[in-house]
Amino acid sequence: MSDTENMDWEELEGNPDAADTGAEVDTENVSTGDLEAVFDVPVKVSAVLGKTNIAVSKLLRLGPGAVVELDRKVGEAIDIYVNNRLVARGEVVLVDDKLGITMTEIIKGEE
Repeated sequence: MSDTENMDWEELEGNPDAADTGAEVDTENVSTGDLEAVFDVPVKVSAVLGKTNIAVSKLLRLGPGAVVELDRKVGEAIDIYVNNRLVARGEVVLVDDKLGITMTEIIKGEE
């Protein structure tokens, strides 16, 4: 097993906080080939526009055209999750005739 296979993501990103682990990492010699094994791993990506609490009785009465008030304001950043872990915040954009997301902030992971 190579040294790069034993590295965690913080070390691969060259995060200065990784120095606290005592491991010295030469990030200039890490290539995309070293990460090739994870390129085809499927992940679940979710963009959360907002949240609300609603009683089941009210939920069952919802129909076409119903409006559900969320806990976010118009223009406020949305949360982007990968495998149920918050990784970024972004904005909703229109791409051709579909909705998309532009990431505006990357959230640093907490260990």
